[in-house]
Formats: sequence, C-alpha cells, structure tokens
Amino acid sequence: MCPQSCGQVHYDGRSFREARWDAWCYQQNLAWPRLPSGRLDLRQQTFKDMAAIHPDVQPIKELRASLSQLRLHALQVGPDGRNRCLLSAFRAITSRNQPSTNKFIFGPAVWMRFLIQAQPEYGLAYIDYEQQEFGIAAVLANDTAMIAAYCSADPYLEFAKQAGAAPPDATRDTHEVIRNRFKTCALGVQYGMESLSLAVRLGSSEAHAAELLRYHRRTYPQFWWWSDNCLDTAMWTGYLTSCFGWRLHVGRRPNPRSLRNWPVQTHGAEMLRLACCYATEAGIRVAAPVHDAVLIESPLETLAQDATRMAKYMRQASADVLQGFELRTEVKYFRAPERYSDKRGKAMWETVNALLAQCEAGDITSRARV
Repeated sequence: MCPQSCGQVHYDGRSFREARWDAWCYQQNLAWPRLPSGRLDLRQQTFKDMAAIHPDVQPIKELRASLSQLRLHALQVGPDGRNRCLLSAFRAITSRNQPSTNKFIFGPAVWMRFLIQAQPEYGLAYIDYEQQEFGIAAVLANDTAMIAAYCSADPYLEFAKQAGAAPPDATRDTHEVIRNRFKTCALGVQYGMESLSLAVRLGSSEAHAAELLRYHRRTYPQFWWWSDNCLDTAMWTGYLTSCFGWRLHVGRRPNPRSLRNWPVQTHGAEMLRLACCYATEAGIRVAAPVHDAVLIESPLETLAQDATRMAKYMRQASADVLQGFELRTEVKYFRAPERYSDKRGKAMWETVNALLAQCEAGDITSRARV
C-alpha cells in the first residue's frame, strides 16, 4: 500500500476520515487502540507504535506526519544549502540535545531526510551505537545474563533463547516473530512499559504481554533489582546523578517510569557528547549528533578512514562512561551525489518525487498549449 493510495482511500481532500480508517482496520483484522470515549486513538505515537507491528500502517503514518509537519520553510537552511539550528544541548532532563523538530532536518517525517546530500567530491557517514540502551542498561545493572545477550550476535533473539522461548539453534530467519516480540518487550522495559501498553504495541492480548514481562523479570533479575533501586534512590534522596555529574532533581509529581529510564538515557547522552568532543579535537567534521548516532562529512578519499576513526572514538567514549565496556557501532555511507536514505521513508520519498514529476509534466503540457 503506497502513500498515494493511502491518501485516496483514507482522505477526503486533506482531511483524514476516521470512519474510513476504522473500516480499513476492520477489513485487515487489525485491532486499533481506542480512547475511553470509544473513538479511535489517532495520535501520532499510536500510529508509530502500530506501524512497528503492522508494516501496512507505515505509509499512512508517514503521510499523516508529513501533512502535519510539512513546513519546509521552518527548516533553517542557509544560502550554502546547510541546515543549521540550535541543538539545545542539555535541554532535556536527561541532558540529551532537544533541537526544534521544525528547524532540524532529523525532526520532521523520516522521508524528508532524503533531502540530505553531501556536496560534490564529499561523502557522509552515519555512525550509530548498536542497541545502545540495551547495552547501557545491562552494564549499569551489572546483569551478567543481559551483558551476555548484548555481546551475542542478536541481543533480542538471545533474550528469547535465555528465556527458553526459542531453541539454542534459533536464527532470525527461523524465529523472526518470536524475536520481534522479545525485542519489543526488551525495548519497552527500558521505558517502564506495562502490560497494557506493551499489548497495544505487540497487537496481542494483555495476558500475552504480561507473560513476556515475566520472562524478562525471570531472565534478568539483576537488572530489575537495579531498576527498582534507581527508583527507590530517586524517591528517597530526591535526585539521581550521572557518572559525569549531571543531576536530576525529583519534582513534586515524579513519574516512576521516567525515573527508571533516566540513568540509561543520560549515560547515552554523556557518551555521545564525549564522542563528539574526541572527534572534533581529532579534526573530524561532525555534521550532526542524532540521539545515539553521529553524522560526519569528509572528502571521498578520506571518508572511510574518518568513519573508522569516528567509530573508534564512539567506542572509546562508551568505555569511558561504562567503566571499560565498549558498545558496538555500525556505519552507513552516503557518497555524493547519493542522498541520505532511510528505508522507513523510502516509499513516501518515491511517491513525492513521482507526484512532483507529474506536476512538472502538467506544467510543460499547459505551456505547450499556450
């Protein structure tokens, strides 16, 4: 289902029709979350959660996000074609950057990132930490089983094996469904997700989601002891502190889920800042820090070398934060004239370009008639 057909089926002009979406969900046997009033929950986060479970939802999610955020005039692009905006370092309570979602190119819908392109004779490298939050949580908690899972080829499949839900010889190809369910559970736990929210994200019953959470508690008891201790410490002392001294003060209305997740997020922020410092001091051109990744720019002849160095600095930074434990990194290259790409936004990007081509062809035809 392409975004263009989504618009034809679910939209009346530029207005999204809830009744049409409800009918489509019924036809697809898709149990869409509802509000207490009984109406469909049409929040963007809900579409994001459901798209992770049902790939057919992804195009309409992109389309809705694009229509609500399509304000390209807000992107801060200078005469040299570069996007520069305030990164708002330390703005989030975790100390992560929090740039404007309208002004920063990584803020709007994913397909707009295809606008990113290196200048001639240059290339871009996107280096990100692999399963950063899972690895940080495992090390901070000193959970040996969780650390072993991170060190395996696939932490989420290893989690399923450790829990006894997949055989020792299981692979991503043979047990993809189970692997994806345990991945969703592992990631949800980091944000304090409970059984009802997890069930929505999985598209399953609450009982099934609760069973997955029990698997996690049985498999990683040391992690849960540490997580409980973080919450107790925050509530008892009134604050939490990162390894480099960033402090969270507990307010009058604390959110237990946020307090549990804070150490993981703030230590992720610490290591990314440190990695950017190492890179800048070494002469690497950091184009943008992006949550758990860094986008760098280099001449084509030194791109691979600089990307290797950037990955080294990122691993070094993780070791500095995690008392010697190095997180893995992954590198993606985009050499001019190639554009930055992300598979989540590919269908929408291609649709937009096809529509633009049709518009241009129509303009040419009308001019020829005149």
